[in-house]
Amino acid sequence: MQSTFYTAYNSHQFPPPWKPLEPNCISRKSIPYYKPQNRFQTRTLTNSLRIPLGYEPEEDIELLPRPKPKATPPSRLPVVIQRSGSVSRYFWDGNCLQLVCVDGGVSSFSFDFDDGFRKMFRLCSSAVRDFFIPKQVSGNYMDYVKWKLLHQVFSSALQVLATQAMLRAIGIGYSRSLPSAAALNWVLKDGLGRLSRCIYTAGLASVFDTNLKRVRFSASVMFSLSIGVELLTPVFPRYFLLLASVANIAKQISLASYLATNTAIRRSFAIADNLGEVSAKAQIQTVCFDNLGLLLAAVLNILLKNNQSLRAGLPFVIYPIFSAVDLFGIYQRLKHVHLQTLTKDRLEILLNIWIGSGYVPSPAEVSKEEELNFLWSKDKTIWPIRIGCLNLKDQIPKLSMMAMQYSSGEDYYFICMEIFRKGAKRTKQQGMLLCLREGASTADIIMGLLQACYIRKALLVSSWWENILGVGDLLDSVLNEWFKVIVESKRCTRRDLSLLNEQMLGLGWAAKNILLSTEEQARYSFVDD
Repeated sequence: MQSTFYTAYNSHQFPPPWKPLEPNCISRKSIPYYKPQNRFQTRTLTNSLRIPLGYEPEEDIELLPRPKPKATPPSRLPVVIQRSGSVSRYFWDGNCLQLVCVDGGVSSFSFDFDDGFRKMFRLCSSAVRDFFIPKQVSGNYMDYVKWKLLHQVFSSALQVLATQAMLRAIGIGYSRSLPSAAALNWVLKDGLGRLSRCIYTAGLASVFDTNLKRVRFSASVMFSLSIGVELLTPVFPRYFLLLASVANIAKQISLASYLATNTAIRRSFAIADNLGEVSAKAQIQTVCFDNLGLLLAAVLNILLKNNQSLRAGLPFVIYPIFSAVDLFGIYQRLKHVHLQTLTKDRLEILLNIWIGSGYVPSPAEVSKEEELNFLWSKDKTIWPIRIGCLNLKDQIPKLSMMAMQYSSGEDYYFICMEIFRKGAKRTKQQGMLLCLREGASTADIIMGLLQACYIRKALLVSSWWENILGVGDLLDSVLNEWFKVIVESKRCTRRDLSLLNEQMLGLGWAAKNILLSTEEQARYSFVDD
């Protein structure tokens, strides 16, 4: 039983001197109850209570303000995002992640006019680039697109003027005829053009791979000439069907060359196997650039709408200028196409640089050495190398016999001299022939062409072969010299082949296969009897 002299500490006359704990406050120690040391001693209460350390005061008690904790700067994380021309980085502020622009992009846009104009220009140029240019392409793609713009604009403008000329020719030549006659002529010219396109494509199927740039440039020249023929239709309206058919045949052949070579050109730019994206962007570029050409032609027509005589003579004035700019644009455009596939001509350029300078050139260096001449132009190099079968009219009997006689079952090719006639005067010139055996691999073709290049180098520094032309029976000394050249060139070829293949693969050359034309694919069989 408690003493009557004990007064409870939690009486309503003395409210507790502490408040409930705040949610985010640091936990405090609870207030201990004072137990009387003597049971019979009465506890004395005073007006001033001594507050234990750690208690919070009443609300009406004024204390000094607590210092606020200093805000720590956000820490940078090693992750950067590049998107739409801006660079952003992740930061951690202690509670959450933040993505902050670190290159002065949109999030850090200021009101300074010059700085804002530069940022806006950078954003617009980045948006235009994303619209026209694929994400992952080779470094030469931008130069290719610039020249494509020049080519497409002037080519499209010429097509508009040519179409106007043909429509004007139909109106002049058939003003008294039925409209069906004009439609029949138009259908006939289209039918003849498509038929010629099929014949051309079937006849030159392999040339599209082995001589891609030559075919493309030759087709562009033919297309430009076809527009010139169409511009002549108003001058000779009676021969509309003949002129229009000839022009359309040339156009259809050019279209066939364009479609056949386009995929290989686009693949050379797609470094991440994104051929679909490159093709889609190329279509966008073509549409936009063609519209610029249409706009250029429309502006010229509007400026001369009040003068019909000048308007009729306008195509003949601007045709030479626009055609020259068009062909220059396509020429420079093809110069910036760096093909990684190997053909006979491309491989020969590579091997000549390897023999002369001791290193394997890149596709860009070989592209600069390629000639965009016409298909019917002859090779101007001394001692040209041909791949194919032996021609009895151009061969040197004893050297050809020796080459075939000394070939064994282990050899997959043999090399011999040949003589062909060049130019209109049919002058004789020496050359070399590389004959490939059935089952010859890519390594055998590279080895054979490399040996032929070594033989050519040896012949250029000697003069013993000059007596070959016009000599019916070769001297033994000439045969001995030829045999020595063959042996030494084969030794150099075997020495360099492994290092050559290694450097070719390192530079991105597609050395698994070599594209050869129909004549170069001819093979011989070895019979050991």
